[in-house]
Amino acid sequence: MGSVKEYFSSLGYGIASLLKGMKVTGKEFITPKITECYPEDRLTLKAADRFRAELKFIYDDEGNHKCIACGNCERNCPNGTITIETKMVTTPAGTKKKKLDKYLYDLGSCTFCQLCVTNCPTNAIEFSNDFEQAVFTRSKLVKLLNYLPEKPEPEPTPEELARIEAERQAKIAEAKAKAAAAKAAKEAAESNAESAAPSETPTENNEENK
Repeated sequence: MGSVKEYFSSLGYGIASLLKGMKVTGKEFITPKITECYPEDRLTLKAADRFRAELKFIYDDEGNHKCIACGNCERNCPNGTITIETKMVTTPAGTKKKKLDKYLYDLGSCTFCQLCVTNCPTNAIEFSNDFEQAVFTRSKLVKLLNYLPEKPEPEPTPEELARIEAERQAKIAEAKAKAAAAKAAKEAAESNAESAAPSETPTENNEENK
């Protein structure tokens, strides 16, 4: 008698479980589909704005970027994804300036942590949501972000040239004043040393006179 009771109890539990599962499955039949039919809907598919797919430079309408080659992004990258190559150029004003030469980004080793973006002092880089980055060789994942030609330094205005020349003359005058002060101090020290030295006495002549 006990076994028959257990049988019908188990049968009822199984039927209840089956009905519960059919209820969940039935809901899925009428739930709106969220699966993307990629690549069939490639033309209409839009990734989320917060999706990070690839690092890129921010260029304005005139082809200018804000990177100053400070190296903050390169130092803060945990995987060594970014490599910055710089060069020294001479500005029209005659001064030396460090300038960006190549900005290399290895997409294959990027963890998309965004530390490079958050530590950039000039907001020169950002992540795009272009997720189609499949290639056949890893070498193609190393990208040159500053793909536009670097523009030459702008010519200084007459006011800037006058200011630079005034600063140069002021530095020259300051250097001459320091040199003259140092020379005067040295001559004064030598003069004081000569006056403080004891006069020599002819000891041999004194002995002969005695």
